[in-house]
Amino acid sequence: MNTQHKILIVDDDPVNLEFFQLMLSKLGFIVEKAGDGLDALDKLKEFHPDLILLDNIMPKMSGWEITKKLKADPKFKNIPIIMFSALDDVKDKIAGFELGIDDYITKPFNFSEVLARIKATLRNRELFTQIAVRESRLGLAEELNHDMRKNIFDFLKSIDDLDSAVSLISSGDISSNKETLNKIREKTNEIRKKVIELDSKIEKTTNEWKELKKSEIGLSTLETEIRKFLHQE
Repeated sequence: MNTQHKILIVDDDPVNLEFFQLMLSKLGFIVEKAGDGLDALDKLKEFHPDLILLDNIMPKMSGWEITKKLKADPKFKNIPIIMFSALDDVKDKIAGFELGIDDYITKPFNFSEVLARIKATLRNRELFTQIAVRESRLGLAEELNHDMRKNIFDFLKSIDDLDSAVSLISSGDISSNKETLNKIREKTNEIRKKVIELDSKIEKTTNEWKELKKSEIGLSTLETEIRKFLHQE
């Protein structure tokens, strides 16, 4: 576990704030506190946490209201949220997950369980980030593949034009140019062969990517399935 992960704790109970700051700081986390939703929104702008521990029932702004604001903001929407609540109703839990929280812990809580869920949530977020980067790289590779294929076709056309020019020169029956013309033909044939081989390799790679994509789980689907697994009773 990266001991430099930053955690923002949002709770109107000063006892809970002090407890979490003490315990998590001892474990190597960098901790910031906020006593209400408005304070939390201000702290987010400078602290940029890796995870938020968020109490649901608070004055001024509830945990649900804070979550809605964060998930609607591109700068903060990917920050994982673990919500604490005295509400143990299934509907409340579902409402939280539908808003985009990553975990839901009912009070009273056990710190060992909270710590385990913090670590799991951070690991999951790192996994989702890696998958997103991988998908971006695949997208760039596919774009590069498209451009390469287009360039190859243009290159082949240029070779055809060069062959036509060589034919015109040959028809002039200029004996002094025969040796040069033969070398040009040999070179164009060699280039043509290499281009065709390259095109074949690109086509093979494209087909392999397509096959991989058929069995590949998308980022949003994978995240949903992992969350279901983590929160199943």
